[in-house]
Amino acid sequence: MGLDHAATKPHEQLAAHLAGKMDAVNALIRARMASRHAPRIPQVTAHLVEAGGKRLRPMLTLATADLCGYGGGYDVHLAATVEFIHTATLLHDDVVDESAQRRGRPTANLLWDNKSSVLVGDYLFARAFQLMVEPGSLRVLDILANASATIAEGEVLQLTAARDLATTEDIYLQVVRGKTAALFSAATEVGGVIAAAPEEQIKALFDYGDALGIAFQIVDDLLDYQGDTSATGKNVGDDFRERKLTLPVIKAIAAANTQERTFWTRVIEKGDQRDGDLEHAIGLLNTHGALDQTRQEALEWAAKAKTAMAALPEHPVRQMLLDLADYVVARIN
Repeated sequence: MGLDHAATKPHEQLAAHLAGKMDAVNALIRARMASRHAPRIPQVTAHLVEAGGKRLRPMLTLATADLCGYGGGYDVHLAATVEFIHTATLLHDDVVDESAQRRGRPTANLLWDNKSSVLVGDYLFARAFQLMVEPGSLRVLDILANASATIAEGEVLQLTAARDLATTEDIYLQVVRGKTAALFSAATEVGGVIAAAPEEQIKALFDYGDALGIAFQIVDDLLDYQGDTSATGKNVGDDFRERKLTLPVIKAIAAANTQERTFWTRVIEKGDQRDGDLEHAIGLLNTHGALDQTRQEALEWAAKAKTAMAALPEHPVRQMLLDLADYVVARIN
């Protein structure tokens, strides 16, 4: 039985193992997203925070701290910090992408407006910085502040590269490391730092989070062309309609003939999309094996994440994190 069909999935096992800590994280999130003067802030935040997400990133912080033997309480603050940063970026992303759906529900910018989403996102970033200061660790502050800057940098790079057919796989990877993997690796790294783990283990936790985040994003990009809307919470072809140059498309363009390149120029660079274009695009992805190649790269990054865990001590959480790497790619396996 594959992990995707297992009775208890790895993230559910983590959630059960960390239930007490996650309750504390959720209570802290609710407390810190409150606003005495602007009731719209908790309204907008609650719409996204309570939308049924897996809380994967904060769980990674709690899990890695536990794995490294941490016995204090500041892992809760750092986990809440990670979730606030993630939520802030989602609010901003939905405005930039003009998205109408997130986790199967209308986006905040659709229910309220773009201004509210941007400003509430800014508020959550500020709350995140308040939280990350409280453990009193300059190294933790450095890691999470750098991650916040890297995320923004990745999003801006994506704006300039997303509709340029000259975008390479190296640039794509740089975008993914910024917009997705940076927060995964920061979440896992600070767990080791707060636990005062050996440097070899902290580096291994960073490498695990980095590879897991890259695999996670590649799978997401792949499912945009062959996923199930009811399972993913997003419409098939959203990236195509938003003219994003994700890995499958970059691979297909690299193999394209003159006629196919003209098609990609029209639909991606010029934004002239017509009925049947999505189906034609998927046909080209299949013709050139771009979907299969992308799937293979996701599997390779998941394997790198598992390899990184070899430096960590034997612990129930270690196996859960290994299983999580498999689970991230289970939907395309």
